[in-house]
Amino acid sequence: MRVLIVEDDFVSRKILHNILSEYGECDIAVDGKEAVEAFRMALDAKIPYDLICMDIMMPHMNGQEALLQIRRIEADLGVRDIDAVKVIMTTAVDDKKHVTEAFYQGGAASYFVKPINKKKFLGELKILGLID
Repeated sequence: MRVLIVEDDFVSRKILHNILSEYGECDIAVDGKEAVEAFRMALDAKIPYDLICMDIMMPHMNGQEALLQIRRIEADLGVRDIDAVKVIMTTAVDDKKHVTEAFYQGGAASYFVKPINKKKFLGELKILGLID
């Protein structure tokens, strides 16, 4: 599994990396701009990401905007919904507005409120078919 962890907070990045590195290769981006760039580079190199874990609130470009741009790139390339990258949004605030935007406007597969519960997180990866 190829994973892109998009998180501006060092501790949160480290936690996600520790959880996910056991299951595959993890790349890091510190904001939405870097995430979109990394996503595009991975597609160009023909090694797309299977999962993106993206913080909602980040500087330069927030997770919502980055997710919308990623979905636009996929649409422009004709990527079918079933083949689209799975995105799990993470947030420090359980804000229904952000969650609704992530699901209905951005097409996120799931979301988690920080701090991340490892057992629940791995359970969600199993539901999404990313791990056994």
